[in-house]
Amino acid sequence: MSYLNNPKPIAGTTLFDGKAARKGYSLNKMCFSFNEQNARDEFLSNEGAYCEKFGLSVKQKLAIKERDVLGLIDLGGNIYYLAKFVGMLGLNMQDIGAMQTGKTVEEFKAMLAKAGE
Repeated sequence: MSYLNNPKPIAGTTLFDGKAARKGYSLNKMCFSFNEQNARDEFLSNEGAYCEKFGLSVKQKLAIKERDVLGLIDLGGNIYYLAKFVGMLGLNMQDIGAMQTGKTVEEFKAMLAKAGE
């Protein structure tokens, strides 16, 4: 059953739809820029100015400053673009999955392994 046919949300899940894409456009554009080393260097040298350059909202800038990945998802961040940002923090997708599920990374990995059996 697709999301369109099932309006009942999945608990704890933030859906990335057209509305979220519009809300997070600037944030995602900034995170996409992190594909380039010079962009990562510029961000790390002056995060506030870099966020301003892309027109992030006040809430998005605060979430960036606080490294609030789940907050960034709620503010329209696409997980695939946010992966560029969290990679600079030394985190990976399993770390984000653990955050989203409220588990430790080890518990999250065990859950994935069990689901794959």
